[in-house]
Amino acid sequence: MRDGVLVQMVCPALHEDSSRFGILSLDAGDFPEMVALASLTEPGPFRANTATLGGFLGIRIDGRLAAMAGRRLSPAGFSEISAVCTHPDFRGRGYAQALVAAVARNIFAEGRMPFLTSFEANVGAIRIYRQLGFVLRRRFQLAVLQPPAS
Repeated sequence: MRDGVLVQMVCPALHEDSSRFGILSLDAGDFPEMVALASLTEPGPFRANTATLGGFLGIRIDGRLAAMAGRRLSPAGFSEISAVCTHPDFRGRGYAQALVAAVARNIFAEGRMPFLTSFEANVGAIRIYRQLGFVLRRRFQLAVLQPPAS
């Protein structure tokens, strides 16, 4: 069972991030690497089909997928930024911030508001989101339950 306090954040206005990284659109050819990166970093639920939900961007370093972020849910007027993750070999370089900003810009261009969810204990990620203009919408408790083995 995985549980914890989650924070849901919205971004009413993006505090611009002028990315100096070569951000690429990811497609079906990238799916195996995307699934491997998500499996390694555990950004939340991510399965092979998650990558098909669209809007996934990445940064490659020496041919390796170093970081990615994308979109998942799109309730009326909003789009969720999801699967924000950076390979441990490439952390601390600003890739996550650049990718979240790029995905948020794409969401704003469609006339929607970006939102995301993070574990409250992930203070590093929350700091990045706040720097970009995300604000707390609400906190809630997550509990993932599994039926007993039969």
